[in-house]
Amino acid sequence: MIMRVFLTFLLAVNSFILCAQNEPQNLSFEILNDETPVGWNNYGDGNYKVGVDKEIAKDGNISVTIESTGSTGSFWAWGLRFPVTFGGSTVKLTGYIKTENVTDGYAGLWLRIDPTNQLDNMSGRGVTGTTDWTKYGIEMEFDNQATHFVVGGILPGKGKMWLDNLEVTIDGKKIENAPSRELSLAQKDTQFDKGSNLKIETLTAQNIEDLALLGKVWGFLKYHHPAVSSGDINWDYALFRKAPSILASKTKIERDDKIVNWINSLGPLEKCKKCGKVPSQAAIEPDHRWIEDGSISISLKAKIKEVYNNRHTGPGYYIDIKPGVGNPDFKNEKPYSSMSYPDTGFRLLALYRYWNMIQYYFPYKDVIDKDWNDVLAMYIPRFIDAKDELSYEIAALQLIGEVQDTHANLWGGGDKFRATKGSLVPPVRVKFIENKLVVVDYFNPEMQEAIGLQLGDAITAINGRSIEDIVKEKIPFYPASNKDARFRDIAIDILGSSDPQIALSIQRNSQQLVIDMPLFERDSLNLYGWYRVDENAPSFKMLDNNIGYITLATIKQTDVPKIKKAFFNCTGIIIDIRNYPSAFMPFALGEFIAPKNTEFVRFTRVNLNNPGQFIMGEPLSIGGRNDSKLFKGAVVVLIDELSQSQAEYTAMAFRAAPNTTVVGSTTAGADGNISPILLPGGLRTMISGIGVFYPDGSPTQKVGIVPDIEVRPTIKGIQQGKDEVLERAVNLIKDFKN
Repeated sequence: MIMRVFLTFLLAVNSFILCAQNEPQNLSFEILNDETPVGWNNYGDGNYKVGVDKEIAKDGNISVTIESTGSTGSFWAWGLRFPVTFGGSTVKLTGYIKTENVTDGYAGLWLRIDPTNQLDNMSGRGVTGTTDWTKYGIEMEFDNQATHFVVGGILPGKGKMWLDNLEVTIDGKKIENAPSRELSLAQKDTQFDKGSNLKIETLTAQNIEDLALLGKVWGFLKYHHPAVSSGDINWDYALFRKAPSILASKTKIERDDKIVNWINSLGPLEKCKKCGKVPSQAAIEPDHRWIEDGSISISLKAKIKEVYNNRHTGPGYYIDIKPGVGNPDFKNEKPYSSMSYPDTGFRLLALYRYWNMIQYYFPYKDVIDKDWNDVLAMYIPRFIDAKDELSYEIAALQLIGEVQDTHANLWGGGDKFRATKGSLVPPVRVKFIENKLVVVDYFNPEMQEAIGLQLGDAITAINGRSIEDIVKEKIPFYPASNKDARFRDIAIDILGSSDPQIALSIQRNSQQLVIDMPLFERDSLNLYGWYRVDENAPSFKMLDNNIGYITLATIKQTDVPKIKKAFFNCTGIIIDIRNYPSAFMPFALGEFIAPKNTEFVRFTRVNLNNPGQFIMGEPLSIGGRNDSKLFKGAVVVLIDELSQSQAEYTAMAFRAAPNTTVVGSTTAGADGNISPILLPGGLRTMISGIGVFYPDGSPTQKVGIVPDIEVRPTIKGIQQGKDEVLERAVNLIKDFKN
């Protein structure tokens, strides 16, 4: 499941251009320019001030500080970016942190590896309270995909932190002693680094057919041909060398003969010893219909089958699986970040790269609404005709949306599209309730009287445009597994604008009102993500009627023994997963509510010996070993559209326990560890990388976790300040007792 990170943090860091160094300099902040450490930048979202401290330092004369200045905040950070020009397998960042009254969050180090966007910001294990100088560390694996490291310190929360004496080591050695990076033959090919030189003046129906076939063959060879899987060929640039010849073909026979000659030029094939073995538990078989559909010549079909029967097996230069989990690891994929608007060839490469990753490594390709074989030809004109950076980002976003996976979105690099959402934000949180856009919270409650919106107000139009029309326009740009997740995400952005004020048409009970609502800079509001979290509140408490309540939004592993002791004799327990769990709970809490060997989930994972084939694994179980320590009362699990990924996995585990009832509304429908994907132009996306199913094989992707009892908030409930889902859970437990 996805590591918990601060989304605003990722967005801000991804869009901020940090000063690049040849190697990390000034890690102790001693060199200043206008009272700012040379090479360092600071940035964030919320009410903070940063500076240098010439009185308090771990060593030397200077440290840097971050201090919150408002009642709440999001985060602020110091960051230094430098290129990876060395080899190795593990990077470690260490540094000293001192804190003063850090609450509602933590102080920590952070380390990011670009372009894969691997990130550790000490979430869940950061420094709180008041502490003296203490050394902390972050260690992460990296490989030849890494182009830059970004290091620094972060404060998401209240209080003040000091940061000093950072150090970066590679495999335990100082960077100057790290081994030189060994470049593969593919990496040494730089012919098209400045452009593909591919030009397509007019795009005919035959061109589209030829390019679609080229893209499918190119991707097939990428993941099957031993010469490509070895890393001896820059396969991106091989495309640019071959495409002009294919486009110049006058007949299909000529085109297919050129492709056969291209495959022959890769060298002879050795007989594959593993290719004939097909696991009996295969859940999805490779989709080779494009080879058999009759539109290619007999000789090309035979050559492709020859490659398939003697294919590369196991990890390759462009693909591996993550250890322990088994989700795809797309390796050595250059993002070409310097090309904000890639040329025709690189745009075509983006389409081919993504289409083939889904074709062979997306565990849910079989439940995509459209036939994936048709999608490639459909998008060739959109990518080739994309006239500017924004058009390219939109084409990529819409392609990503075709896989119908809430994990799959344009998570990085889409700055032009992001700008269309507006730089100013509303002071209220809105949500779709009873098919209406409803005000559910104020980020700053003290603003309510001045602005005039009330909780429960239904917004029917923005600047004279109906909400229905606006939503219809936005739907293609909000990839999601299901409607609940899509409308959740639309609601977050729908009131954003670059104008300082918008006119809202409001329905308040029987009244029709128009309110001019001001918009604000992000750092002037006490913004929060999907839900408000009180970091100081305990993760569990006793409700009336001897009912225990647990929220996973703030739970810690150390809370579990306390929960077991406090709630053992409760009538019932409510577990609230309308959030993203702050700690991994399926097994820790599962052993309290379920007997031993309670099966709850099965996974499908790709077979690297046969790209496109997914193998169904054996069920996993939760449960305690000692029946006398099991909780015997009712358990009610609360879910909604905010429950995604690890939250959905956790809900599946708890649902398997006896006496458990799931209450709420359908979850986001995106379960399974994520696999990042890099595309030309510095675009970043991801997919759910493993298939997650119930023990009987029932799916969760797109479907989500469907509650046993559906309860959704109502406008009346919002007006009255009620949590109707929680109230229903309490009543269920009362009925269980009676």
